[in-house]
Amino acid sequence: MSGNQSWWQTRWFVAIAMFASIVPLLWPAMPPLTDLPGHVGRYHVALDLASSPDLQRHWTYQWGLIGNLGVDLAVMPLARLIGLEPAVKLVVMAIPPLFVLGIARLSRAATGTISPAAAFGFPLAYGFAFQLGFVNFMLAAVLALNALASWISLGKSGRIGLRTALFIPTSCVLWLAHSFGWGMLGLLAFAADIQRLRPARSWPSAILLAGFHCVPLALPMVAMLSGAAGSEHSFEYDWTAKAGWVAEMLRERWRLYDIGCAILLVFLLWTVVRDRRRLTFDPVLGVLALAGFAIFLALPRLLLGGAYVDMRMLGIAVALALAAIRVTDQRLAPRVALAATAFFALRTITSTIAMVLFGQDQRAAQAVVDHIPRGAAVLVLVNEPCSWQWSSHRLAHIDGLAIARRDAFTNGQWALGGQQLISPRHPEADPYRADPSQLVYPGYCEYRTTILGKALRDFDRGTYDYVWTMDYPARPRLARDVRLVWNNGTSALYGVDPPRRQMR
Repeated sequence: MSGNQSWWQTRWFVAIAMFASIVPLLWPAMPPLTDLPGHVGRYHVALDLASSPDLQRHWTYQWGLIGNLGVDLAVMPLARLIGLEPAVKLVVMAIPPLFVLGIARLSRAATGTISPAAAFGFPLAYGFAFQLGFVNFMLAAVLALNALASWISLGKSGRIGLRTALFIPTSCVLWLAHSFGWGMLGLLAFAADIQRLRPARSWPSAILLAGFHCVPLALPMVAMLSGAAGSEHSFEYDWTAKAGWVAEMLRERWRLYDIGCAILLVFLLWTVVRDRRRLTFDPVLGVLALAGFAIFLALPRLLLGGAYVDMRMLGIAVALALAAIRVTDQRLAPRVALAATAFFALRTITSTIAMVLFGQDQRAAQAVVDHIPRGAAVLVLVNEPCSWQWSSHRLAHIDGLAIARRDAFTNGQWALGGQQLISPRHPEADPYRADPSQLVYPGYCEYRTTILGKALRDFDRGTYDYVWTMDYPARPRLARDVRLVWNNGTSALYGVDPPRRQMR
């Protein structure tokens, strides 16, 4: 390490930033991310289906080659050693520091140093995609950022043969983690190679050679073209939502604060565009950021059964753009670095508070799990706020913990072909058998999935033993045959008494 490096360019600064990025997740027993408890339920089925008759009554699990297995594959062996929920926490806690490391490594690989503005992008490790609990995508994305740094470094040093040999297996691992991470690596590696080759070649020559260099990344296409990736073909653009993602890139708990922080980042990038005398963009990282923004604009909201597809790219593109900032005024650089570090520290503190509060909400809701008999089938109904209401108690998939801890059947698991390996049994329970049937939105929301009264009238009494409501006032009875068993103000558990059981 050179002795004349500024403090924000040193390894110790990156190491401290990596540790700081873990802090918000240290206190909660389980990272309070919206979808994560549902994933925990799936991991449990994968691990214990063969040994649990209750799980076998409720679920099937068929291992297959799909591009959505990142955290699943990391958790499985670790859970055998330390238990499922600690393993999940440990793997998810690795995602933010890998994000910080990836941005720092990319900045150094492209420019030989770390931008004083790079730390402005570190809080995007806790961007909206992470808050929603898209953990397979986020793991693949942070692995792709680090792989891209190696791709650029090996390309700059002319070790193309070594890079080819390394990235054939790397591309397969990334695709298994999440197909989006693999696609992101391929597109950004292609853009990086064009930018590297362009000074010595014409545009057509640089594009053709960059494409040839990226051929080793294409092996996962075999699985996708064979149909192993699944047959779900949903496709939908939502330009209004796409515009809103900019304000929501740091969406967490407090609307005005989160939007204000997003505006600050946009204003900083706009300042670089305007003040070319003291600030500029590195050409390599700048091209990667532009490619990221182009991907964000080109992607639909729904694709291959996945939702919020375009939103997932935005935070990464913004982090790349921030890392691309060059401060040509040497007197200004330390001030920018100090401001970036202060912004990162502020977001870390507020994220820590938010995670503690979300964790408290989730602990209150999951207390009902101890009162659910092992192997029971439970109809879950969550009073879910509209998506535009910014913060929620993150209860949409808490029912996954009933699967993990009580071998239960619930209606909150995802059941998209090619996206998950788990499938619910009990077809007679349709349409209250899988996600999103557990979500009950108010009538004024833009989405309507389940209507509470209709669900309580129509759900299959032959399947469900209990009804679990969240964020609803408890009542002695939800219906004539659905009586209150337990409640704590957040969760309420009701027993179901079908006529056929009363006659036994």
